[in-house]
Amino acid sequence: MNRFLIPATLAIAVLGSSAALADDDDCRSPMAQWQPRDTAIAHVGTLGIEVQRLKVDDGCYEIKGRDEDGNNVKLKLDPSNLALIELDVRFRPGADPSRYLDGARGTDAIPMQAPIDNPLITPGSKPEVKKN
Repeated sequence: MNRFLIPATLAIAVLGSSAALADDDDCRSPMAQWQPRDTAIAHVGTLGIEVQRLKVDDGCYEIKGRDEDGNNVKLKLDPSNLALIELDVRFRPGADPSRYLDGARGTDAIPMQAPIDNPLITPGSKPEVKKN
């Protein structure tokens, strides 16, 4: 009984892992329908992103670059129609995300408010801790 159990378990593990890997493909279009790499680079350039690297991953074009504000950008495009599949932006400190999110506002657009009047806090003074 044991001599059949180990090969059966191994076969299930191998078949299960290959099925999981097959589902990992994001883009499934045939290579005959793919846009040229230069077209993909030009398309990303119109979005204001300077391409630093283009590679094929999971059947998609994966592009890394920088936007006009100096943020690191990673895009995943469908190579047949250059549709955006995934976008990852690593914003630098103080960056304005409004170009990526509809309705988002940068920190400059947030109105400054006066501090609330609090008798425990006096502007310009150091906090004191009283010991019992």
